[in-house]
Amino acid sequence: MKIAIVCYPTFGGSGVVATELGIALAERGHEVHFITYKQPVRLELLGNNIHFHEVHVPEYPLFHYQPYELALSSKLVDTIKLHDIELLHVHYAIPHAYAGYMAKKMLLENGIYIPMITTLHGTDITLVGRHPFYKPAVTFSINKSDMVTSVSENLRQQTLKIFDLDKEIEVIPNFIDFKKYSSEFTDCQRTLMAEDNERIITHISNFRKVKRIPDVIRIFERVQREIPAKLIMVGEGPEKEYAEQLCDDLKIKEKVIFLGNSTEIDRILCFSDLFLLPSESESFGLAALEAMANKTPVISSNAGGIPEVNKHGVTGFLSDVGQIDDMAKNALYILGDDKTLEKFKKSAFEVAEKFDISNILPLYEDLYERAYKSRYKNSY
Repeated sequence: MKIAIVCYPTFGGSGVVATELGIALAERGHEVHFITYKQPVRLELLGNNIHFHEVHVPEYPLFHYQPYELALSSKLVDTIKLHDIELLHVHYAIPHAYAGYMAKKMLLENGIYIPMITTLHGTDITLVGRHPFYKPAVTFSINKSDMVTSVSENLRQQTLKIFDLDKEIEVIPNFIDFKKYSSEFTDCQRTLMAEDNERIITHISNFRKVKRIPDVIRIFERVQREIPAKLIMVGEGPEKEYAEQLCDDLKIKEKVIFLGNSTEIDRILCFSDLFLLPSESESFGLAALEAMANKTPVISSNAGGIPEVNKHGVTGFLSDVGQIDDMAKNALYILGDDKTLEKFKKSAFEVAEKFDISNILPLYEDLYERAYKSRYKNSY
């Protein structure tokens, strides 16, 4: 099948999932076309089955904000016609599903019908989507999609609660490709980050307020009082500067390493002993899943879809949002002795295996097949 994928090309979870999905589909023989404003960060190689089409947004003095949706919908029309695309899969309701619908309408004028699947990832629903300015557009975009998926049951329930929808929403969870975790890195040396007697704790995010970065720092500060430890902070974002200042205020600056953005997350997680994710909200918790795939247990909040990934008392522990002391106590329990830590590492890996792409990809392929077969039944 010839499939067009529209996503954000950044380090965020939705972009990572969309890119990994496209790569896996190409490996299965599908022809995949990524359409976005720059090459996705996880898309390293292009080939016979993987193509990238850049969306250019001309700058005009007339526009205070350049109309990306118009440029995207026009690019979709051109690409779909030129390459005989059979199905459109957009990640995020706005602006992608909105632009996708406009492309569908333009193509229909030329006698071309293209089924569109929209995958909801979280922020498009829980933050931007529920804003009064955007809610009508999000509702419209979802209802005009041929099929809709969400990455967790929690997100599905939130979407149905917030919006007036006449569409079914299917849950297809996020995933990881375990083939990428099958090799041991020879340069995976703990001594690069910590002393032999120190535990390594990691956090990875975009450093937005919703991630509760100060909680990460304060949890670690409590842990390092009891056991030798280092904290590795991976990512960039608006809360980073405050986090660095907080480390200085708490006199733990020398124990915290800020690495910035990285495309080598698995190399960082492979020597981590614990992952912290105290977020205010998470539609799924892909960072936690990646940690678990690297045999790293997780201390997290119980927000959103996280409990669907991090199993309390099995792969780590869940606490209410903001319960720093409880999270620190649970972290100390896991890290307290090697036997307990090893038990949690093993369980984290076993649960993560259920989210291997080999189990999730057939769900998408079945969805694509149903959308393609029903393309002549839909009307506008």
